[in-house]
Amino acid sequence: MSARSAWIRAFAGMTSRMKEDVLPNTQRGEIAATIDGEQRVLCLTLGALAELEARLGAGDLVGLGERFAGGRVSARDLIAILGAGLRGGGNAITDDDLARMAIEGGLAGAADVAVRLLRATFGEAA
Repeated sequence: MSARSAWIRAFAGMTSRMKEDVLPNTQRGEIAATIDGEQRVLCLTLGALAELEARLGAGDLVGLGERFAGGRVSARDLIAILGAGLRGGGNAITDDDLARMAIEGGLAGAADVAVRLLRATFGEAA
């Protein structure tokens, strides 16, 4: 086998694995989570944050932070956070779709994904 064909085989194998493995850009505030059996990227972009403010009636980012600071989060809040994060990460998923999907780890897993997403967006203090 020539060096060129070995390189092509190695590259082909690498790109097929890249389709399966999701590599979030942590510098951008992205995280990865397994939702409905598939690795997906979530990111609270500016647009996703605006969507979240409107959906939760928070008014602004401070209001959003105050809403979660008390530690009380409803299932609707989790769907709103994860849904906005999924759409911000480029996934075409509605909140209704998300509500029917399985999240790895169940309710505790969903809460963990939300916490990781908020920390990736706002820092460790979140």
